[in-house]
Order: sequence, then C-alpha cells, then structure tokens
Amino acid sequence: MKVKCFPGTDTLLVTFSDREIAETRDVNENVLVELDEVGHLVSMTIEHARQQTDVREFSCQLAA
Repeated sequence: MKVKCFPGTDTLLVTFSDREIAETRDVNENVLVELDEVGHLVSMTIEHARQQTDVREFSCQLAA
C-alpha cells in the first residue's frame, strides 16, 4: 500500500495494489475509487483532502 499526498492540488492518493484499473466510481463529489476487472479495490483518490481528512498526521499499524 502506498499513500501519496499532493499539497499543490490538495489531493490524497491511496494505492492498495498495482492491478490494472478497469473502472472508476464516484463515492461522492470528492472521493473516487478505482477497481480492477473483478471489482477489487485498486486505489482511492480524495480531492480537497484537508477538508475531509487530517492529512497532516498519518500512521499505519499492523494488527495481529
């Protein structure tokens, strides 16, 4: 998984896999999800990220 933050456009891109994107769906006007050919989540794009998330702080924890 990769998370990229683009401050110039206030966009957050979360990539879950490197599978080819077959379809993009709008969750709402600022959130898009990209799916592969069988409907698995490939990535998620969040526009106006500072209004919708706290992108200044990010952590990841693997739970056992």
